[in-house]
Amino acid sequence: QVQLVESGGGLVQPGGSLRLSCAASGIIFRIYDMGWYRQAPGKERELVARITSGGSTNYGDSVKGRFTISRDNAKNTFYLQMNSLKPDDTAVYYCNTKSPLYGDCWGQGTQVTVSS
Repeated sequence: QVQLVESGGGLVQPGGSLRLSCAASGIIFRIYDMGWYRQAPGKERELVARITSGGSTNYGDSVKGRFTISRDNAKNTFYLQMNSLKPDDTAVYYCNTKSPLYGDCWGQGTQVTVSS
C-alpha cells in the first residue's frame, strides 16, 4: 500500500521560507513522478509543483521563481523549498503520486500559514 507522509509545515512571516518534506513508502520511489498540491479555504486544490522520475520539473504560475521541488531517491523523499512566502500561499499542502494499482495517492496534508 502506498503511504505518503508530509512534514515541515508551520507558521511563517511574509517573506520567510519553509521546506516541506514528503516521505514515500510502498512504491519503487525512483520510477514515480511526484507532486505537491495545495488547498486554501474555499478554493479548489491546485498544483504547486511536480517532478518526474527523471528530475524534470514544472510549477504553478503563482509559485514560479519562489518555490523549488526536488527529490532524493536514496531517501524515498521529495521536498518543496518555499521562499519569499506570501499570505496567499497559506493553505494545506499535500503530496501526491499516481499509482497504476491504487490511482491517485495523497498524504494527510500539512498546514502552511503565512502571516505577520
